[in-house]
Amino acid sequence: MSTSFAECSARERLALLLDAGSFHEWLPPSERVTSPHLAQLGVPSAFDDGVAIGRATLAGRPVFVAAQEGEFMGGGVGEVHGAKLVGLLRRAPRDRPDAVLLLAESGGVRLHEANAGLIAVSEVMRALLDVRAAGIPVVVLIGGANGCFGGMGIVARCADHIVMSDLGRLAMSGPEVIEASHGVEEFDSRDRALVWRTTGGKHRWLSGDCDALVDDDVAAFRAAAIAALDKARPVTLAGLEEEHALLASRLRFDGNEAVALWTALGIAEAARVPDLDVAALQSLGVH
Repeated sequence: MSTSFAECSARERLALLLDAGSFHEWLPPSERVTSPHLAQLGVPSAFDDGVAIGRATLAGRPVFVAAQEGEFMGGGVGEVHGAKLVGLLRRAPRDRPDAVLLLAESGGVRLHEANAGLIAVSEVMRALLDVRAAGIPVVVLIGGANGCFGGMGIVARCADHIVMSDLGRLAMSGPEVIEASHGVEEFDSRDRALVWRTTGGKHRWLSGDCDALVDDDVAAFRAAAIAALDKARPVTLAGLEEEHALLASRLRFDGNEAVALWTALGIAEAARVPDLDVAALQSLGVH
């Protein structure tokens, strides 16, 4: 029987993804390290500030792991939340786990802590790249109901390996932000089919923005995470030039919809992609 990754809380995902009983949490809720900014604004806090961090084993191998809780402020990053992520990442080059796993679910920076959150995200990115430079792979898993947007969307693309479900979403700006900035004619955030065609896991996998596409199943995420443990991707000049070439090709694309892009990528009957399950999509052999 499968268990939906999207419907699990952060700690439920950790319990089911990692080896049973292996997760040791740092700064757990009992420590009550909460955001000072939310308290000043009279906003309810969470005793873990919306993220669980610690060490564990995965298939018997040591890993560091962080899981964002989408039910608390949409997984938004504030000062304490970001500091916990930075602390985890900075400890990795010293203790040298086999990998760092980030179960990302976030709308980006909390508006309540805008400046502190922005600084925190920049520190997370720097610490993540230091982990990669030390030869330790960083694997991001995206499948929560809130997606992975804003600063955390950038953090995810800084990682070695991204695993997404077909329900997962990844982008810089969320649909509501785009609509608020440029109008509903530019992007209708209420059009769920459009949102998933543009930011969803299938699109990100087809366009090369994620490395593995899985079903919305914790066991599938676990298998993909195990497979990624040895997939460190060194940051090199050649790799950056390849990324820039990919971005340049997108700038030359003159279509205005994901289906047009899939067609340009050579996918036959691209309009059928939203209706295909993961196995059927992978069987097309287009990635």
